[in-house]
Amino acid sequence: MVQGGRMALDWLKRIGPSKGEFLIEKASLIYTGLTSIAIVLLYGQMDHPLQMLLERLIIVLATFAFVFIYKKYPCKATAFLRIGFQLSLLSYWYPDTYEFNRLLPNLDHIFAQAEQTIFGSQPAFWFQRDYPQLWISEPLNMGYFGYYPLIAAIVCWHFIKRFDLFEKISFVLITAFFLYYIIYMVLPVAGPQFYFPAIGEENVLAGVFPALGDYFNIHSELLPGAEHGEGFFYSLVEGSQAIGERPTAAFPSSHVGISTIIMLMGWRSNKRLALYMLPFYLLLCTATVYIQAHYLIDVFAGWISGYLLYVFTCWLFRKLS
Repeated sequence: MVQGGRMALDWLKRIGPSKGEFLIEKASLIYTGLTSIAIVLLYGQMDHPLQMLLERLIIVLATFAFVFIYKKYPCKATAFLRIGFQLSLLSYWYPDTYEFNRLLPNLDHIFAQAEQTIFGSQPAFWFQRDYPQLWISEPLNMGYFGYYPLIAAIVCWHFIKRFDLFEKISFVLITAFFLYYIIYMVLPVAGPQFYFPAIGEENVLAGVFPALGDYFNIHSELLPGAEHGEGFFYSLVEGSQAIGERPTAAFPSSHVGISTIIMLMGWRSNKRLALYMLPFYLLLCTATVYIQAHYLIDVFAGWISGYLLYVFTCWLFRKLS
């Protein structure tokens, strides 16, 4: 046991990436700088701009603090802390997009009408309504809740098994997230779970989709979803959405896009790993429509954008390395 502990310690001390800033941190600092400039330019229209700027200052200081710790104690453990810190900030950056797109007129009526034209109905509406059974609801909610565990799985697997690719896959993930977030800032689509309650079920059934203008500028509440026997994963999804969900980020679906990138990374690194993740990936893609987080066209856009962003971010990493 002692020998095993020493071997683990020796493995952690092996240094792979450089001792300077990782590319993931450079991407984070660039995104932080760009959004800070946007806050300054929109200062009079933002709800709490000073707080947002102070939070960004804290993020920058913390980033350099982790760099300092790594330079002082360069090893795999401190490298993991540096990259893990940046990935943990995703829970902050996601709802932050709402603070920008709430200033623009809502576009859900355009996307709901496109959905109606293509499919003749609203799949996000009838899917949950017609299949409320617990044996359907629970697996789908499990798939949706598995989004962040999928991210953790691909990151931790590379950290343990392919540390030489650890910085690359982290950069690809964080940069893809940031590119999605930039889209969400300028494309204010809230998704069915916000838009349908706002316009009323009668309008959804009639295929009437009124424009809401700046409605979501002051209405950010998420109404409870349909109850399916209070299943375990249903409760987890409802609870997490109540805390972190905002009327933002519907098109394209980053859940589908990022999980597609994860599947591509997994397939290239270890096909068995990708096969283990495949059921959760399929459930997640289906669940985004089932829980009304996305229109079906958001899922298609997520598949396409996920592949394109994977190709682009891998190319960008090679160029910058």
